[in-house]
Amino acid sequence: MPVDPVAELAIDLEQPIVYVLKTASISDLLTLELCCAKLALPSPFSPLIINHTAQPRVICLDKPASLARRTRSATPYLAEFNQLLNAQQHSTTPIQLVPVSLFWGRAPGREGDAASSLSITRSRSPNALRKALIVLLKGRENRVRFSAPLLLPELTERSATDPKLAHKLARIARIHFSRQRLAATGPKLPNRELLLTQLLQTHGVIQAIAEHSEQQQQDIALSRRKAQAYMNEIASNFSYPLIRFGDRLLGWLWHKLYRGLSVTGAERVRQLAQDGHELVYLPCHRSHMDYLLLSYVIYHQGMVPPHIAAGINLNFFPAGPLFRRGGAFFIRRTFKDNKLYATVFREYLNLLFQRGYAVEYFAEGGRSRSGRLLPAKPGMLSMTLEAAMHHNTRPITLIPVYLGYEHVMEVASYHKELQGGSKQKENAWQLFGIVRKLRNFGRGFVNFGEPLPLADWLSSKADASSSARELTPTLAREVMTRINAAAAVNGLTLSATALLTSDRQALTRQQLQQQIQLYLDYLRLCPYSDQVIIPTQDSKQLLEQAMELGKFELETSSLGEIIHLNRRQSVLLSYYRNNILHLFALPALITTLIERHEGIVTSELLRRLQRVYPLLKAELFLNVPIEALPEQLNTQLATLTQLGLIQFNQQGWWVAPQQQLQLLLLARIIRPSLQRYSVVVACLANTEPPALAAPEASNSEPAPEASSRQQLQTRSQQLAEHLAMLHGIQAPELFDKTLFNMLANALEDAGYGQNSHTEQDELEQLRLALYPLLPSAVRRSLNGEWS
Repeated sequence: MPVDPVAELAIDLEQPIVYVLKTASISDLLTLELCCAKLALPSPFSPLIINHTAQPRVICLDKPASLARRTRSATPYLAEFNQLLNAQQHSTTPIQLVPVSLFWGRAPGREGDAASSLSITRSRSPNALRKALIVLLKGRENRVRFSAPLLLPELTERSATDPKLAHKLARIARIHFSRQRLAATGPKLPNRELLLTQLLQTHGVIQAIAEHSEQQQQDIALSRRKAQAYMNEIASNFSYPLIRFGDRLLGWLWHKLYRGLSVTGAERVRQLAQDGHELVYLPCHRSHMDYLLLSYVIYHQGMVPPHIAAGINLNFFPAGPLFRRGGAFFIRRTFKDNKLYATVFREYLNLLFQRGYAVEYFAEGGRSRSGRLLPAKPGMLSMTLEAAMHHNTRPITLIPVYLGYEHVMEVASYHKELQGGSKQKENAWQLFGIVRKLRNFGRGFVNFGEPLPLADWLSSKADASSSARELTPTLAREVMTRINAAAAVNGLTLSATALLTSDRQALTRQQLQQQIQLYLDYLRLCPYSDQVIIPTQDSKQLLEQAMELGKFELETSSLGEIIHLNRRQSVLLSYYRNNILHLFALPALITTLIERHEGIVTSELLRRLQRVYPLLKAELFLNVPIEALPEQLNTQLATLTQLGLIQFNQQGWWVAPQQQLQLLLLARIIRPSLQRYSVVVACLANTEPPALAAPEASNSEPAPEASSRQQLQTRSQQLAEHLAMLHGIQAPELFDKTLFNMLANALEDAGYGQNSHTEQDELEQLRLALYPLLPSAVRRSLNGEWS
């Protein structure tokens, strides 16, 4: 680790390299030699000559005790450090010290366990006999971790006259190796019974038990047993042997399911773990596979698998007990009216944070049925923020994670649910169904996004006195924006995006390749963020990879090959298109405006863009701030001009005639969103304006605001379904209740829907901005039936 340390750690092969190890061990050195041979790094046994003088290639800090003596003999590391420092002072060639940590087994042990045979494998400087046993027992768990090189010239410039510089180097190295071990093994696993006892004794739980007893008018012992039952329902029972077994099983499973896994951005997460940060992983949620995939990747990247918040629906036999031993702790879908449960859960989460265990939860609260990100649920984010503000001594850092697949096994059931079907309850037969369907599902993608240290984020907030609950909505939007900024693009998502915007969902092979290449060129010229993963292959190779997945129809005519989608494929592939929809939303909106208003000047283009963009930004968690839109518009126009899609003449913007088809396909990407906005605006403009904000608390009778909002959602869905049937619109997300709720929130934030003349005028301006962007048939329907 990492897979390519020379590139990822910026190791210069042209400059002298000295390896620094924790312990002098022939098995460690032989293992390091094997790794160096694969990576084209110098062997630890190769000579190192600087200024015509032999220098040590390897420096070891400890020497294990011999079999005859218990005491350890000293190693000459101080003399070797001094020798290198002296050589550096007489040389212009920078010497690189590369720390290398070797782990033989990563079992952290368990709290309260007495010493056992496992202590042999956890010995820090084992003698020859113990090391032989370690290699025999844990040889297949070996991990070699290279760290970023320390350049001696930088050190000697800062402390050239310090006589204890070698001692400082040794101390830095010892601290480094200690942190590396903690990052790789983590703290000792919790003793479940001991942890539950401590949880029962926390001030918050004691107070909640007393209040529950008083409210229910029952003996406090009954309330305490109720709290204990909640604890047993929630708490995980982490088992390292199960993690090892799962590692082997999942390795076999991924080999059967996927062509490979692409992992990006893990190095900076490893560095955060080494620096002592409390890591909270926040992945997007596409599939039930997400739980297994992310834990597998984290473990293989040399870090500790996290404790995972799993829905209580997954606590069924036999999966529930296995998940619990794999680190899952279970959470109910809602518990806002159950204060005792909420307190127990919050205190349990605080204990995990305080003890340094990594945590993972899905901020969306459930799997996305449409393929796009859902708004984050505030509950666990608020608890995490509260822990960072009041309870935790270690810095808490959120790690956004983008998970992507070239095939999601549940996508067909998602479509049924969007059409109104009931959600299939999880059970053991689904597990057997997965095994029965084993085949190659393309590639999987795990991309660790830009970390979000909560201490830094809180210090950047203007109002430091705000509560965790008040800050949570802002934090939620930031997290989802960072997940989207780490998207992974692949051949299937690009092909689906192109085909779904074409007439009759069909293109010739040449047209499809050209459109895929256009998307690739755009992403490279105007990158959405530096975390987005763009394929290195060309459009021809990406299309071939997508065709291998069997999701397209191929027909051959006398004039060439035609690739098209049948009705079912069109619906299902919209899921994959939506995975990367946000990457093209802004250029699609700009090209739509230019295509519908040819000759439009830049100032008018910006005005119309500013009218619609806030809705897009809220729905797709776009990363361009509204105030930065003028600058971003200039960048987008320059890129689209460079790609030959638009041209500027006669003081306005026009579609370039030679690239008209490619521009139309790009512009149509955003059409389903514009149609949905127009539907809601049409319903809003033809009813008594409802207040869009949902009430904070629920009562026995629904509040008028909630009722009005529900009416708006129902009317909007009815109109959307009518338009879909009338005009053959095949976009499942057009019926998604969650998206209508998101749109209602966005309209509220933008100031629409209030009962005043000013807001009504604004709503009319939004309608006038949206309607010209729709297909003429859809526009006529809206005007004819809802005017």
